[in-house]
Amino acid sequence: MKRFRPLSPRSWFRPDSAGAPTAPTRADAAIQMYHCSKSYLAGSFALRDVSLEFGRGEFAFLTGPSGAGKTTLLELLFGAEHPSEGQIVVLGRNISRLGAAAVPRLRRRIGVVFQDFKLLPRLTVEENVALALDVLGTPRREARAKVFATLKQLGLQHRRYHHPLSLSGGEQQRVAIARALVNEPEILLADEPTGNLDADLTLEIMDLVVSTALRGTTVLVATHDLSLVDRYGKRSVRLEAGRVTEDHRPAGGVA
Repeated sequence: MKRFRPLSPRSWFRPDSAGAPTAPTRADAAIQMYHCSKSYLAGSFALRDVSLEFGRGEFAFLTGPSGAGKTTLLELLFGAEHPSEGQIVVLGRNISRLGAAAVPRLRRRIGVVFQDFKLLPRLTVEENVALALDVLGTPRREARAKVFATLKQLGLQHRRYHHPLSLSGGEQQRVAIARALVNEPEILLADEPTGNLDADLTLEIMDLVVSTALRGTTVLVATHDLSLVDRYGKRSVRLEAGRVTEDHRPAGGVA
């Protein structure tokens, strides 16, 4: 088991006002976190001194008990929260220094699967999934074709005209995954994506999520299910009380 060693302060960079680093970063790095901490209350940290790097096309699990900081870490990468200390570079941009107009542009390159789905109840399944394409200005006919293909891949094409509240929890979870994948994001962040699925469907969905990394997408999956970590043999980063306690790469994994 490889123990995690934080990057030295000399590896930090200074961002410019536009949000790009002034020093070059690794060309194959999709995500870089430098000594990041997140505090919501004085003296209480959800994350503390986290330094991590994930390459383009890399797949990694985030593990640890409830309250360990997994969701907070994903929220920082998506720009939903900002670190109290440290810096984060996502797809070459320092997200803590991005202007208001630049944040939505970066988010269009990231797919997110939330624990609570965040589906809009008044929209159909098709319309919920198409939202990710609407913000890109995808032509309607092309968008409908992409949505149908993605829903079919997840076994939901027959539900495309239904509304979320008429679906089971597992079906809603698959819709959320479809929405995250439909625009072929460069990064996929998934917070307990199989938490509401039965064992067989869990493996089907995880096979699909893992396969996205083979197409060059960087994938981070937060999970309590250590059997998935064992089954897929991918990198796993363990958080406890907001700190990285283990960063395990299987033999032959990305260095």
